[in-house]
Amino acid sequence: MTATTPTAPAPARTTEEARGRPRGPGRRGGGWLGLAYLAPALLVFALFVFYPLVRSIVLSFQGTDIIGRPAGFVGTDNYAQMFSDPDFGQTILVTIAFVVATVVPSIAIALAIALALQGRIRGIRFFRTAFALPFAFSVATASVVFQVLYNPASGVLNGLLSYVGAGPVQWLTNPDLALWSVCATSVWMQLGYNLLILSAGLGAVDEEVVEAARLDGAAGWRLNRSIILPLVTPQLFFLVVTGTVQALQSFGQIKILTVGGPERRTTTLVYSIYDQAFNNNNSNFGYASAQAVVLLLVVLAVTAVQFGILERKVFYR
Repeated sequence: MTATTPTAPAPARTTEEARGRPRGPGRRGGGWLGLAYLAPALLVFALFVFYPLVRSIVLSFQGTDIIGRPAGFVGTDNYAQMFSDPDFGQTILVTIAFVVATVVPSIAIALAIALALQGRIRGIRFFRTAFALPFAFSVATASVVFQVLYNPASGVLNGLLSYVGAGPVQWLTNPDLALWSVCATSVWMQLGYNLLILSAGLGAVDEEVVEAARLDGAAGWRLNRSIILPLVTPQLFFLVVTGTVQALQSFGQIKILTVGGPERRTTTLVYSIYDQAFNNNNSNFGYASAQAVVLLLVVLAVTAVQFGILERKVFYR
């Protein structure tokens, strides 16, 4: 008998080779192809996000002349002036009050409406459309509508008050009411979007889980608190984060309704940036850029805290 030399098994083919794709250096062209697809988006981000951001940071360390041209490096003078300005402290307090009085009611009211609309109500589609309608209004349109409602002489709100014998209310010029009037406008504008998100979340709740809870005796507020609300915490968390960022950046309704007044009671951080840079030909771009950097840091810090604390309570199915 002749001895036969054992042959080594053929190397297993990789998935790429089995599909006819080249392995190793032959695939390097795919990375360049991916970058080519990303190039338009990266160019847009570079021109309209990254460059303005870097430019604002650089400008915050520079002074500006009366027409807004950079007047040399001033170090941290703009920041020192900002934090020593008592008006800036008031601006921060107004911003905090505006954010809280806008985000919390808009989510709470939308949640209450969404829960009510889950029941079997005649004409439910009409009510859903009516409550979601504010989402279709732009900031400018909604602000003009509420400007008419708040009109002290011919506004609808004062007209209703006159029927109960109450005198006219200066909704937008009273320092104690102006901020809350703007907040009410913002809540109404945000209500439709929040309702759509929460209605979608409630619609995705497993009916078997709800029915099992009802069989165990859960009903009413106990059912909503223990079963339904935990199941929509992803939507609630999303609305808290996006609503906070949007409230910190709100500008249009303040500009149209109160122009930051009266007595700077509605001047938020965003409106203060506009006031320093563009209003009344101020052109104080260095100081405004310093405020813009502070706003960026505030948004990042608040978002980080929300993700660090609130996300732990989110129930992801």
